Amino acid sequence: MKMKAVDVRKMSASELDAKLVELKKDLFNLRLQHATNQLDNPIRIAEVKKDIARVKTILREQQGR
Repeated sequence: MKMKAVDVRKMSASELDAKLVELKKDLFNLRLQHATNQLDNPIRIAEVKKDIARVKTILREQQGR
């Protein structure tokens, strides 16, 4: 499930931190599945990486205010 920037901007800083931790765990699990040839959809890794970047960008923007 790809996250939209609009949805991410509606989240508070603490929610974004929690989402970032969750996405990093997902990425770890996806990489583990990929390494053991159990990953069904390798494109999911790229999607999760982009979601992490989105969350980090929004967090950085909020810190600047």
